[in-house]
Amino acid sequence: MRNSKFAESQIVATLKQVEGGRQVKDVCREPGISESTYYAWKSKYGGMEALDVQRLRDIEVERARLKRMYAELAMESHALKNPFA
Repeated sequence: MRNSKFAESQIVATLKQVEGGRQVKDVCREPGISESTYYAWKSKYGGMEALDVQRLRDIEVERARLKRMYAELAMESHALKNPFA
């Protein structure tokens, strides 16, 4: 997945501007994003603060690490049970 050129704090600040009463098209024009990008951000980060977004990213990194760990252990277990398969 491609990394965003916007930091999470910038995304949250953009979402807060619309919550403050500005028009979506006006807010999207400033950073040069499309309205569909704005709504994608809103679905992912809507209602969050900057600290919540950081916590979400930390949880996603931890989840990926645990999934890799589980996959390695599952492969080792399978290899031990079936050494000639």
